[in-house]
Amino acid sequence: MSLSLSMAAFALAASISPGPVNIVALGSGVRHGLRASLAHVTGATLGFCLLLVLVGLGLHELLIRWPLLGVALHWGGVAFLLYMAWKLASDNGQLGGEHQHQAPSAWHGAVMQWLNPKAWLAAVAGVGAYTGGEQQLLWWFTWIYAPICFVSVASWAWAGSVIRQSLSEPRYLRLLNRGLAVLLVISAGYLVF
Repeated sequence: MSLSLSMAAFALAASISPGPVNIVALGSGVRHGLRASLAHVTGATLGFCLLLVLVGLGLHELLIRWPLLGVALHWGGVAFLLYMAWKLASDNGQLGGEHQHQAPSAWHGAVMQWLNPKAWLAAVAGVGAYTGGEQQLLWWFTWIYAPICFVSVASWAWAGSVIRQSLSEPRYLRLLNRGLAVLLVISAGYLVF
């Protein structure tokens, strides 16, 4: 298998598998539709690519030298996941109307990647496996990763937009949102224990 194909396979497996960013993309697709969710998708993609590049340029060394920074990121991620779970669980299940919430922004998607343990693991593992400290390989890996990440996260938002058509009753949307909230709490709980 060529190095590029291996990089692409890694990017797909890491990007499309369930995780906090994809859960939010799914929920956003349900609540706001695909088009409105693309800002979150774009922000998540750019946020991850920036994380990948900075890890490749030595950010992980900074975390090793300053462990409190890593601890702050860890607990910030836990808090953010719990906040997102609370937002989903407290949603009233109404699609549209005067109290319509805004779709997650690009900044939201980018910040979520930086607080997402799955993103950090993917960045560190990917850089370690594929770049060998060579900047040219780092840039190539990022170039391959970006469109795969975008399409992967967008597929979750698209799935949400498809599900949206079946959720005309608020109680069904509330049930879905609470299920997604439970998944985020489980993700946060995994980080605590």
